[in-house]
Amino acid sequence: MTSLILPAGDGGTREYRLQSAPAWAKPSAPITSRHAYAAAHVIPEVTADNTPGAPASLDWDATMAYRHELWSYGLGVADAMDTAQRGMGLDWAATQQLIKRTGVEAASVVSSGAAATADKSVRDLVSCGAGTDQLDPAAVPTGAAGIQAVLDAYREQVAVVSEAGPKVILMASRALAKVASGPDDYLHVYSTLLQEADQPVILHWLGTMFDPALAGYWGSDDVATATDTFLSLIREHADKVDGVKVSLLDASHEVALRAALPDGVRLYTGDDFNYPELIDGDGTHHSDALLGIFAAIYPAASAALQSYDAGDAVKARAILDSTRELGKHIFSAPTFYYKTGIAFMSWLNGKQPGFQMVGGLHSGRSVVHLARTFELADQAGLLKDPALAAFRMSDYLRINGVGV
Repeated sequence: MTSLILPAGDGGTREYRLQSAPAWAKPSAPITSRHAYAAAHVIPEVTADNTPGAPASLDWDATMAYRHELWSYGLGVADAMDTAQRGMGLDWAATQQLIKRTGVEAASVVSSGAAATADKSVRDLVSCGAGTDQLDPAAVPTGAAGIQAVLDAYREQVAVVSEAGPKVILMASRALAKVASGPDDYLHVYSTLLQEADQPVILHWLGTMFDPALAGYWGSDDVATATDTFLSLIREHADKVDGVKVSLLDASHEVALRAALPDGVRLYTGDDFNYPELIDGDGTHHSDALLGIFAAIYPAASAALQSYDAGDAVKARAILDSTRELGKHIFSAPTFYYKTGIAFMSWLNGKQPGFQMVGGLHSGRSVVHLARTFELADQAGLLKDPALAAFRMSDYLRINGVGV
């Protein structure tokens, strides 16, 4: 059995012995019990200038291969989202290429008729974020001119996503949060975009734990008041809303919101702490999923959803619960850096050549934190090749002075 020396939080070290990796089965038919999108990360060129403020330069082969891996497990891909470092290292020029390339790859999967994705459309396989990050929030004018600038930026990005073929996700906008004077400005912007949409879209509400610049979204710092505004928008335009993704890490709020949604509007959980019980449901409603953690736990997530399809909810819930501690750790405060854990697991599993991220975000977590990520990933059976993962972990520790 492979073992290595890991750093401990008290400054010492300890021996850790890896488990044997389970064989997670890929689905032989499309998953139908839940609609699930894994929010995928991006993989940079290892020789690019992956430092804060540098233009993003992606390893397109590795980035697209990761999306094919997710599709092979029967999951959809949520692309060009915060997990892909939108506004956090991934600039709009690279984002446009990402959206277009992912649309092409999704179309190739549809045409292949692969078992896990048979009869799925491009919109089922991939949803992409449309936001306003081509704007500098500090430079957006105030008043009506600022609201118009936000609308025009959204329209530009919606057009790119729609032309590429994926489902549109209307992302939260830092620029709108800056210029909006109250709920009416949010309702005006989103109502206009929904009226113009030619296909139902997903609305995304991202909490301040993920992006502090989104404080007061929907026109209030009070979550209950903001929720009333959010619901009024959805009810007014229910035919244009495929679903809502809520990332507030508040399970009780999500359960109440889920029950209040109009018929036909899905709640895609974005709660990377409480996803097991939210996906499992309360006997009346369940949440679907659009989760960053699914990009890290996708073999187990797929197995759980396959169990729901087979009518074994107990097994499904047990599988999801087995990944909970890993999810809590990867998304621990400062939650902004959860992407670092997802990229680290991708590297451990051989899905990218180096542990690097655009914008230098690979430095966002400590050696001790990532050692714990390694341990929890192993315990959840999510290190596909434990020997490779241990070799890479050992190299990482040695480079960072652990055990030297």
